[in-house]
Amino acid sequence: MAQDSVDLSCDYQFWMQKLSVWDQASTLETQQDTCLHLTQFQEFLRKMYETLKDMNSNTIFERFPTIDQLLAKACWNPFILAYDESQKILIWCLCCLINKEPQNSRQSKLNSWIQGILSHILSALRFDKEVALFTQGLGYAPVDYYPGLLKNMVLSLASELRENHLHGFNTQRRMTPERLASLSRVCVPLITLPDVDPLVEALLVCHGHEPQEILQPEFFEAVNEAILLKKISLPMSAVVCLWLRHLPSLEKAMLHLFEKLISSERNCLRRIECFIKDSSLPQAACHPAIFRVVDEMFRCALLESDGAPEIIATIQVFTQCFVEALGKENKQLRFALKTYFPYTSPSLAVVLLQDPQDVPREHWLQTLKHISELLREAVEDQTHGSRGDPLESWFLFVHFGGWAEMVAEQLLRSAAEPPAALLWLLAFYYSPHDGRQQRAQTMMVCRGTLQAW
Repeated sequence: MAQDSVDLSCDYQFWMQKLSVWDQASTLETQQDTCLHLTQFQEFLRKMYETLKDMNSNTIFERFPTIDQLLAKACWNPFILAYDESQKILIWCLCCLINKEPQNSRQSKLNSWIQGILSHILSALRFDKEVALFTQGLGYAPVDYYPGLLKNMVLSLASELRENHLHGFNTQRRMTPERLASLSRVCVPLITLPDVDPLVEALLVCHGHEPQEILQPEFFEAVNEAILLKKISLPMSAVVCLWLRHLPSLEKAMLHLFEKLISSERNCLRRIECFIKDSSLPQAACHPAIFRVVDEMFRCALLESDGAPEIIATIQVFTQCFVEALGKENKQLRFALKTYFPYTSPSLAVVLLQDPQDVPREHWLQTLKHISELLREAVEDQTHGSRGDPLESWFLFVHFGGWAEMVAEQLLRSAAEPPAALLWLLAFYYSPHDGRQQRAQTMMVCRGTLQAW
C-alpha cells in the first residue's frame, strides 16, 4: 500500500511536468509527444481517481496541493479530451474535488471553478488549431467532431447508470452515492444541452438504495424548470420519476399551470384542455402518488375560491384528460381506484369514471338514479352510526361534470313528475353542506320551478 502511494506521487510529479510542457508549447513535436503518452496518461488518471474517490476535498488538497492545476491543464488539452475515456475519468476526478457542503467562500469559489471546468469539457464549442489538424487528419471536420465526442461520453455515463440501476444491491458493481450526487451536480449548468438528455434521463430513472435522496435538489429544480419552459423534452417515465422524487418540482408544475390559466385573457374549455395536456400533469397523474398531490392542490384552490366555477371547470377538464391518459396507458388499471380516491366509495368511483356519452340514452335515468343512491348512502346513511363526509363525496362528484350536466338535461326533459333522485343530485351538487331538511326544501323549490316551467 505504501509502495502504491510512493508510485502515485512519482507519477504525479512526472505528469505535472509533462502537462506543463504540453501547455507551454504548441509545436508538432509536443503534439506527437502528447499522442504518444495518451494511453499512459489515461491509466494515471484511473489510478488517481481510485485514490481520490475515498478522500474528501480537504484531504485531497492536503496530499495533492496542485491537483486543481494538473486537472485544469488536462481539461484544456484537446488531445487528452479526445482520447478514449479520458474525458469521462477527468469528470470523475473533478467531482471528487467538490465540497458537498462548502463551509467558506474559498470552498464555494472552488465549487464554482470546478463547475466552470466541467461545463467547458462538455459544452465548449470552440476548437483550437490542434484539434482542427487532428480531426482533419482523421477525415472529420470540427463541426462533426464535437457532437460525436459529447454524445459518446454521455451515452457511456448513461449506460453505466442503467447498469447501476439493474445491479441493485450488488455493491461491487453499484455506483457510489457520492458519485451519483456529483454527477447530478455536474449536470446542473448543462441541462438544456440536447446531447445531455440521455444522461439527465438516466439520473432521474436510476434509483439509489439509500434511505434518503442522493441527487442534488439543484439538479431536480433545474430539470423541472427546463421542462416547464419547454427547453428540454424527456420521456414521461423520466418526468414521473422527477415529480415522485422531488415534491417541490411537482408543486411548481401545478403552480405553473395555474399561472398560465390565470394570465390567459380568454379561457374557453378547449383552451383549458390545451394548457392541461401541455403540462403533462394528466399523464403523470396516472401514478396515484402524483394524482393525490395534484388533486389536493385542486381541492385547496376550490376551497380558497369558495367553489369558483372556473376552478370547477378546470378540475373537470383535468379529470377528463386524466381518464383519457389512464385509458391509453393500460387496458386494465395497474392501481385500484381506491388508491386514486381513497376517501370515497369504490363502487361510486367506478360508476362516475364512465364517460356519460358511452352510456346508452335509454339507460341514462337508471344510471343517474344509481349514482344518486350511492351518493345519498355515502352522505346521509347513518346505519353504521356516522355519516360520511359530504365534502369528500361532493368533491368526487365535481370531478365528473358530465353527470351533473346529464342531471340537468334529464330534469328539463321530464314531462311528468321530476324524479326525486335527480332533484337530490342537483341540490347536493350546488349545496353540498346542506343538511337533510335544507336539501329537502331545495328539492321542493326545484320541483316547483320545473313544473311551472
